[in-house]
Amino acid sequence: MPRLPRRSTPRRAALTALVLAVVGLAPIAVTSDAVAGRDHHPPASAGPDLGPRTIVFDDSMPVTEIKQKADEIWAQQVDAEMSSERWALLFEPGTYGTDAEPLQIKVGYYTEVAGLGASPSDTVVNGKIEVYNRCITDGPTQPYCIALNNFWRSLSNLTLDVNGSGQDGCRATANFWATSQAASLRRVDIRGGDLSLMDYCTDGPQFASGGYLADSRAGTVVNGSQQQWLTRNSELGSWSNGVWNQVFAGTIGAPSETGFPAETYTTLDRTPLSREKPFLYVDGAGAWRVRVPDARTDSVGPDWTSGQAAGRDLPLSSFHVASPDQPARDLARALDRGKHLLLTPGVYDIDRSLEIRRSDTVVLGLGHATLTATRGATPVVVDGKARGVVVAGVTIDAGTGLSRNLMHIKGTPGHGHGHHRGHALPRTHGRRSAPSTTLNDVYFRVGGPHVGKVDTALVVDADDVLIDHIWVWRADHGVEGFTAGVAGDTDRWNTNTGRVGVVVNGDRVRATGLFVEHFQQLNTVWNGEDGHVVLYQNELPYDPPSQADWTQPDGTLGWPGYQVSGDVRRHQLFGGGVYVFNRNDPTITTESGFDVPERSGVRLHHVMTVNLEAGSIEHVVNDVGDRVDSEAPGTPSFVVDYPAVG
Repeated sequence: MPRLPRRSTPRRAALTALVLAVVGLAPIAVTSDAVAGRDHHPPASAGPDLGPRTIVFDDSMPVTEIKQKADEIWAQQVDAEMSSERWALLFEPGTYGTDAEPLQIKVGYYTEVAGLGASPSDTVVNGKIEVYNRCITDGPTQPYCIALNNFWRSLSNLTLDVNGSGQDGCRATANFWATSQAASLRRVDIRGGDLSLMDYCTDGPQFASGGYLADSRAGTVVNGSQQQWLTRNSELGSWSNGVWNQVFAGTIGAPSETGFPAETYTTLDRTPLSREKPFLYVDGAGAWRVRVPDARTDSVGPDWTSGQAAGRDLPLSSFHVASPDQPARDLARALDRGKHLLLTPGVYDIDRSLEIRRSDTVVLGLGHATLTATRGATPVVVDGKARGVVVAGVTIDAGTGLSRNLMHIKGTPGHGHGHHRGHALPRTHGRRSAPSTTLNDVYFRVGGPHVGKVDTALVVDADDVLIDHIWVWRADHGVEGFTAGVAGDTDRWNTNTGRVGVVVNGDRVRATGLFVEHFQQLNTVWNGEDGHVVLYQNELPYDPPSQADWTQPDGTLGWPGYQVSGDVRRHQLFGGGVYVFNRNDPTITTESGFDVPERSGVRLHHVMTVNLEAGSIEHVVNDVGDRVDSEAPGTPSFVVDYPAVG
């Protein structure tokens, strides 16, 4: 295994001044105005105005023209980690590319690529849609090509027929998707070749961290250097290796977990509760709609392989199609009038809460649409009386003024929908076991492109909430104007502030893919009963200036990465990891990665801690599990079950 690279790379004041060095391709000189300007071919079929950063392709367009547009956007976005550009590349139903002329495109930051069919089989790409290692000019070595910072992009709702795709040599047989957090694959059918979750061709295999695959089908998956990954409700031919936490739920063909921890697989035969992300599509009559899938319980495999899954269709006329130049009051008024929200690509300044008060409301973002808090606002609030709400495809950023929260799902914990603690999931509007609120691909950021300040990023007070893939990130790097090195990290600790990542007070809250990182005290604290988490990933903050700054008032060394409150009687976690990299002061110690009450109803299955070159964690769970420190960086300490079984 190659030397473990750091997640955070040495940086100058501006991270975006980088050199493109992916597979020898030179960047195309282009400005954002040129990409979105009038010189571009308009959508081939009449459709809604989804803004200048949404490009709609149809299969009558020449492959060379599609590729040129996609390459222009990729050249702009490949190093634009902290930029304000957002893009959606949408493919109408049809077939794109041929064996003789495959369509091969690459996906950069803040770019969504999606098919517009009712099923993934309606949009077929003969070729590849890929992400490679990103080559960074100020890395510790040259070349320094990694996937650890390949965030904020997505691919969904289409079929990829790889079939060699005209590529020679190293990349011939696989579609590469070398990404880390906030980069989902959903409703994708990979045929004729492998799906590789690492880039083993650009400067050899390098680590990636934090991926997510759902509602998809693939043959051989080359996992390789992914440190943690969740595959949910999919169908696989085979799965090749991994690093620390490789978690599967409701997945046909998933590997067995019997060899853990020699083979780091955690496998649930069924997903207890799932609800797939809503998606935009064009029906057979040419009408644009949003499909909202129903929830499923104890499910296995994708929801589309045997016909259309249960759900409801919403006409686009039922949505307020928002643009970034609209003030928050216009979006709030649209919600109050009973409209759903479709957020077109861009960055929205939100100076007042967007309150979702009506049941079954859908808020769907395109192209990683981003809501940035201003004046200390809480950008999204879900009323406790609303049921069946879905928020999907949205990034929520802290602003320079201190926000209490970035999202608050209100409720009265333990009393949701007339049920009492410990009861089964409720029925909602006649749909069996529908969550009160669902979050699909919702990402929270505190810092990065600018200074951010929040007390607690996400608060869940409601019962029966489903969290399906979120990343809650207090930035460990960015362009906030700090100087590089330890002094810069000290500035970040005092300026880029986030006390707590996620607080769950509601009962029966379920999470499939919960990623929370770098908060200054507790990253995740679970107070509700009957919580159920499938894959938890955490990095403790990199930047405490000293042990004194990372010590609790009662003298406990540090805060755990995951805490279940002492009065909780029932809780389950399957596949969890807490990592430490105290780069300001490598002598800093954290007492335990996981802190949970010692009772039989609170169970952790396959959890671990690991050192990433600096700092230490004394125990994995409470006082169980070996210490990890810089004596053995990258070597995890595992606990198979807590409390121990048998």
